[in-house]
Amino acid sequence: MEPLIDIHCHTIVSGHAFSSMEEMIARAQKMGLKVLGIADHAPAMPGSTHMYYFFNLAVVPRKIGDLILLKGVEANIIDYDGNIDMPNDALERLDYAIASLHTPCLDCGTIQQNTNALVKAMENPFVKIIGHPDDSRFPLDYETLVKAAKESNVALEINNSSLNPTTFREGAKDNVKTLLKLCKIHEVKVIFGSDAHFSFSIGDFSNCIKAVEEMDFPKELIINYSREAINELIGDDIL
Repeated sequence: MEPLIDIHCHTIVSGHAFSSMEEMIARAQKMGLKVLGIADHAPAMPGSTHMYYFFNLAVVPRKIGDLILLKGVEANIIDYDGNIDMPNDALERLDYAIASLHTPCLDCGTIQQNTNALVKAMENPFVKIIGHPDDSRFPLDYETLVKAAKESNVALEINNSSLNPTTFREGAKDNVKTLLKLCKIHEVKVIFGSDAHFSFSIGDFSNCIKAVEEMDFPKELIINYSREAINELIGDDIL
């Protein structure tokens, strides 16, 4: 079974990515994806775009050929209370938000501070995914995180980029194993994200697949393969 969706993808708008939206769309179509989500970095990320960009995504069509195009954002968590750098009037125009911890936007805190930041971010109704909760620079209480994700119906991301040998994130391989083990125990869904910053990375989940196979993680808990799970996550019958 092939994955249906990749919704953690960045265009040149993010400031440190290398492909246009049209190039990302063309690659997603070539890969046979059914759904592509563009989630450029929100404005607190140095070099990223102005808030007007997210308001103006309304001009982008929902469907291009057979590809469904979702409009999202990778929002930056900006404090340990889980606040993000996107106002509600912008978020309500988008299909989803990924909330992530990034070192340029928040100092690396304690386990309690970092975990609280993610748990509180999940309480935002526009946040559908917690991005790359795998970086040892932001140590986490994974048991608390997984239980909160289940309660909030928020997906935890298995990030393909984090698992690359050249990643700048620390400890991701071991942290992902811990995360998958707990998600399996508590029956919490995860979502693969390419975190593509170049079009040829779209739909590349090779590192994610290797990780779930090593942990004997059940496929029914991976959102990318299920139309029902995708519709439930986005809150709309997009597929």
